[in-house]
Amino acid sequence: MSQQTARRGGAVWALVITSVAGFMAALDNLVVTTALPSIREDFGGGLDDLEWTVSAYTLTFAVLLMFGAALGDRFGRRRLFLAGIAVFTGASAAAALAPGIDSLIAARAVQGVGAAVMMPLTLTLLTAAVPVAKRGMAYGIWGAVNGLAVASGPLIGGSLTEHISWQWIFWLNVPLGLALLPLARLRLAESFGSGAPLDIRGTLLASGGLFGIVYGLVRAPVVGWTDGVVLLGLFAGTALLTGFVVHGVRARNPMLPMRLFRSRAFAGVNAASLLMFLGMFGSIFLLSQYMQGVLGYSPTEAGLRMLPWTGMPMLVAPIAGYLSDRIGGSPVVAVGLFLQSVGLGWFALVVAADTSYAAQLPALIISGVGMSLYFAPASNLVMSSVKPEEQGVASGANNALREVGGALGIAVMASIFAAQGGYESAAAFVDGIRPALWVGSAAVALAGVSALFVPRRSPARTPDEGVGAGAPRLLETATR
Repeated sequence: MSQQTARRGGAVWALVITSVAGFMAALDNLVVTTALPSIREDFGGGLDDLEWTVSAYTLTFAVLLMFGAALGDRFGRRRLFLAGIAVFTGASAAAALAPGIDSLIAARAVQGVGAAVMMPLTLTLLTAAVPVAKRGMAYGIWGAVNGLAVASGPLIGGSLTEHISWQWIFWLNVPLGLALLPLARLRLAESFGSGAPLDIRGTLLASGGLFGIVYGLVRAPVVGWTDGVVLLGLFAGTALLTGFVVHGVRARNPMLPMRLFRSRAFAGVNAASLLMFLGMFGSIFLLSQYMQGVLGYSPTEAGLRMLPWTGMPMLVAPIAGYLSDRIGGSPVVAVGLFLQSVGLGWFALVVAADTSYAAQLPALIISGVGMSLYFAPASNLVMSSVKPEEQGVASGANNALREVGGALGIAVMASIFAAQGGYESAAAFVDGIRPALWVGSAAVALAGVSALFVPRRSPARTPDEGVGAGAPRLLETATR
């Protein structure tokens, strides 16, 4: 076999392996949402327990994302990628075998740890295997597969829950993970980063701070906002996050350098990302339960009916990319976020115990178009807001803040739901979800305002510093 053929075969294998791994990690963000009513029926538990089945994954994924990439840079990307797959696969099996809600939440948290190590290394390993001339196509395929995972998550979760059991949303990962382990070991080449020191202090501060705040928000509706443990979590979490910011300013090699936020573009697009995911994830968490518990849809029917929202990026994202090239990313992202806000507001207006699907459909379509206009241009804005050598850190920070926004969104909007309504009846559920959706709409509208502060055009670059050239450097440096 010639060297060129071998390299081509290696690139194809790398694309397949990293795309499947990315699919698994992205799928588990939303796959559990349509299974929540069935999990509640089997295990019992309250709203706070359901929140943690989602947030335990997104929270550990978020706070360890950049740390996982740094581990790969230091100890070997393929080696850590294999470790991440093994942890994720084992935790998936543990979630499927969980005898109760507490053990399910613990398994979900470990899943997030595995995903945080595995996910950022997919791109660095793909970059190392694919020739420069083919990387644009490879990134596009990788991104499309991840987009498919997000779009199909509620439908896959609903179908497996209805026709087999909710445990199979986790069993699905096991054969995929077991197949990836030998393939990755044999077909991927080992590579290392610069060996920069690990920011353990920053990771501990961020992890502890975010856990404290989310824990306080989740527990407050159950035990009261004046409970000592709730107040301790909120205040200690805030103090630790403040320490994380100070650390990012003063440390020599921080996980997230705070100087990046001096850029109006970087600060604006990251604020928009956090607020957008806060509103979107919190809304999907409640709406998936509303469709089943109040409107009486089966899990599969609920997943199908959400496709105009979650699946719209597959159709509109290419148009969003074209528009951002023509008029700049900032106005496209802003319009998308305002449309997403309108869609959530529409839901808040029409939500009732007997709302027809025809009344929901405009809200789903508007939200889907809005989300589509956000995703591709937002990623480009993040990359163009920093120097090429900082793009790895910038990408990791943006992805981490999105996941943090999702965890906070579920906690905040579920707290509002619990304060205003509950699961006692359809009317009580509607009383709780309506104000929560208005808050979600307001959060996404604020995200749109943040996007307006992002400059329409990024500073001029030399040809080798454009997005096409910067992306490989981004992936090669990883999120340190």
